[in-house]
Amino acid sequence: MATYTIIGGDQKPYSSVTADDIRRWIADGRLNAQSLAKEENDTEWRPLSAFPEFADVFAASSAPPPPLTAPVAGAGDGRDAALQLVKGPAIGLKVTAILNLVLALWSLVKLIFFRSDVSQLYSGIPQFNDPQVQQLLHLAYGPLGMINSLFALAMSVLVLIGAAKMQSLRSFEFAFAAAILAMIPCLTPCCVLGLPFGIWALVVLNKPEVKSQFT
Repeated sequence: MATYTIIGGDQKPYSSVTADDIRRWIADGRLNAQSLAKEENDTEWRPLSAFPEFADVFAASSAPPPPLTAPVAGAGDGRDAALQLVKGPAIGLKVTAILNLVLALWSLVKLIFFRSDVSQLYSGIPQFNDPQVQQLLHLAYGPLGMINSLFALAMSVLVLIGAAKMQSLRSFEFAFAAAILAMIPCLTPCCVLGLPFGIWALVVLNKPEVKSQFT
């Protein structure tokens, strides 16, 4: 088996070094491609990179490292981030729905218990003494008014349920519908509040990182 003489890092010659020793020292970083060496019977010093028997060692050591990749966020991290994004608009929709409920209930109470007071309120105004106007008032503060209040109650309940589902990332379709309902002008008493909160909710719901977390 061939042996070598090498010039170490301390610039001193070391003889009777085997090929396995040189391979091991290259792997340990004690020698490199520019380290000088010669076979025992050779008179010429050459860098180790010039020896064909060590070409594979330097090829392996010079191979580019594997590319660094960013750590992939776990499913839990993605869901937590989505929950934080939907929290604000969902709370806004809940506040809007609760205010709508209170106003609709108060309107329903007035129509049931204070209907006669409303009629008396307009009795002293000549324009409202016309029979046709009286009939319209009767409808507005009677059946139509109650239907409108009940409709407002139903819409408020739907928005409230949709906001709750949105906040817990459940039923994307229901949450999306609740945001749309909150935006429709004057569909509910708090249409002024519902419009910005509904737009905010739709923007957040359409984010891919949010939509993908719904169950």
